[in-house]
Amino acid sequence: MTIEQRKPAVSQFGSVDPAPPDSSGDVSTWAATLCNESLPMFQRMRSVFSLRNHGSNEACRALCTGFSATSALLRHELAYVLGQMQNDTALPSLIERLSDAGEHIMVRHEAAEALGAIGNLSAKPVLEEFLHDENPEVAESCEVAIDLLNWCATSEWEQLES
Repeated sequence: MTIEQRKPAVSQFGSVDPAPPDSSGDVSTWAATLCNESLPMFQRMRSVFSLRNHGSNEACRALCTGFSATSALLRHELAYVLGQMQNDTALPSLIERLSDAGEHIMVRHEAAEALGAIGNLSAKPVLEEFLHDENPEVAESCEVAIDLLNWCATSEWEQLES
């Protein structure tokens, strides 16, 4: 098989990840790799997807510690996978990222969308607070997230869940 014929694997979340998960570690190893600024981004991203796939509250908390990273790209990816995980444990960290006006727009936008994807209505007041953010990317992401939260409360959503 040539490189051109290879297709990236689709994750259990229906996405093609930019780095394959590392199945040889554990939560503490992946967390240490994620937070090690001296390692290549590819290794750190592998840990992101490993933690996401693990799916535990411990893994979710480990991902949230990664928001201290200097890379906005990595922080954006963290918000994205936390939305995929749909774990309420991430709510405080995502709210903090959205609320930080000094945070990169890309991270704030993804944090807003992740708050909608998690589906917990307790995030709605925070999303409403940023509906008129000076950055359209953030404001529009909050609008989308609120619409998703509202849709999740409909009978149409309940039928999909059953």
